[in-house]
Amino acid sequence: MDDSRRVKIGTCIQITAIDGIVNVNSLFTLAVFIGLAWDPYDSSNSLITDPRCNPTSRMAQDLVSFHVYSFSSFLFSSLIALGIKQAIRIAMSREMYKTVLLAHVNETALRISMLVSAVGSLCGCACLMMALVNMVQIKLGTLACGSPQTLAAVVPLVIFVPIGLLIYTCIVVYAFIS
Repeated sequence: MDDSRRVKIGTCIQITAIDGIVNVNSLFTLAVFIGLAWDPYDSSNSLITDPRCNPTSRMAQDLVSFHVYSFSSFLFSSLIALGIKQAIRIAMSREMYKTVLLAHVNETALRISMLVSAVGSLCGCACLMMALVNMVQIKLGTLACGSPQTLAAVVPLVIFVPIGLLIYTCIVVYAFIS
C-alpha cells in the first residue's frame, strides 16, 4: 500500500476515534450534570437506617468536587478532540481544492493531541467514579460502616471502571504508536 493511501485511511480512523471520544464525553458530561443536580443534604433521599453509618460533610464536599473535576476533564478532552477534528477537516478541504486527496496534517501534533484528549477522558472517568463512590456512601452508608449494600454497590464500580479504563488506555496507546 502506498503512503498516500495509508495516511488517508489513518486520518479517517483518527476522525472516527475523535468522534468516539466526543460522544462518550458527552454522555458522561450529562451524567455529571444529573449528579450535580442531586442534593446530597436532602434527608428524604437517603436509605441509611443506622445513624452510625451517616456520611460526613466532607463526603458531600468531595461529591461536588469530583463532579466538577470530572466535568472539567470531559470538557477539556472534548474541546481538544473537536479542535483536532476541525484541523483535519480544514486541511482535507484545502487539499481537495488542489485536487489532491491527501490531507497534510502534522502527525506528531495529531498523536500528541489525541493522547492529551484521551488523558482528559481518563481523568474525567476516574473523577466520576470517585463521585459515584461518594454518592453511594451518602445514600447507603459509609464504607467504614461495612454496610453490605454499600459494598455491593462500590466493589463492582471500583473493579469494572478501572478494567474499562485499562482497556481504553491500551487501545489509545495502540492508536498512538501505530
